[in-house]
Amino acid sequence: MTTSREIRLKSRPVGTPVADNFELATVDLPAPGAGEVQVRNHWMTVDPYMRGRMNDVKSYSPPFALGEAMQGGAVGEVIASNDPSLAVGDLVQSMYGWREAFNAPASAVQKLETFGLPPQAFLGVAGMPGMTAWVGLLKIAAMKDGDVVFVSGAAGAVGQIVVQIAKIKGNTVIGSCGGADKVAYLKSIGCDEVIDYKAEKDLTAALNRVAPKGIDVYFENVGGEHMDAAIAAARPFARFALCGMISQYNSTGEMYGVKNLIQAVGKSIRLEGFIVSNSFQHLPEFLKDMSGWIAGGQIQWKETIDEGIENAPGAFLKLFKGENTGKMLVKLS
Repeated sequence: MTTSREIRLKSRPVGTPVADNFELATVDLPAPGAGEVQVRNHWMTVDPYMRGRMNDVKSYSPPFALGEAMQGGAVGEVIASNDPSLAVGDLVQSMYGWREAFNAPASAVQKLETFGLPPQAFLGVAGMPGMTAWVGLLKIAAMKDGDVVFVSGAAGAVGQIVVQIAKIKGNTVIGSCGGADKVAYLKSIGCDEVIDYKAEKDLTAALNRVAPKGIDVYFENVGGEHMDAAIAAARPFARFALCGMISQYNSTGEMYGVKNLIQAVGKSIRLEGFIVSNSFQHLPEFLKDMSGWIAGGQIQWKETIDEGIENAPGAFLKLFKGENTGKMLVKLS
């Protein structure tokens, strides 16, 4: 019998989640049944999209059930196997995060070949956030040579990769972030101009100052005033990839209304929202590009790491306070 601790959703948040919305529980896991494996998680991810799954509303992912372990990306090691496709010691990736260990059908986990990368990279740069950046920039926004690219939340898990892909392709990149340390990080990975939104009274004026000729591509991670600024600075036929709007996720009242959306008509702006899971047909192309860039030293990444399953809710809450740089992870063992 294996003992595992897990984080459950105790109550549905109203506004910004708090610690009392979560509970830590201990469960006993029997030996895996036929066709199953038992996995000890080493790493788990916390991501902004998980906030939406805490609401009891219909969306592209079903809501978390109250009183049950939550779900999310994780990397772990097989510690018992009752299926010939996986052996003890194999590293696997799954959506059985928010817990220290689990039993699952072998078909529900994916054997992980790390290709020399640290395993947790497949929860970040070589995983969903990296592919989100790649799909949004190259497929949704269809970035082309000579574009000026504006990235909000540019020091986050997705934003940091968007910045670097745009630079690899030879384009001008403007990033927004909050705080001097993040400004320095973005400059270190090649961002041509960085806006510290916490230090600016007028975000639109700041963007117009650093992009006097306008922007061609906007990668949206934040929403709110960032969207206003991007529309104001957009050139004709600009393309917006709408990845997320974290500033709105905890809203309890009327959502922020974009003030100048009418300009999208006169400027012929294309705004397209996307969910990366709808683009998995591009996974081989993404992995080929990303592995080549990493091997060539063209991609860097930062991680913010908390340790222990008991600290997973706190790590999640950091996302909404801007307390992470790069990918927010929890190390479990």
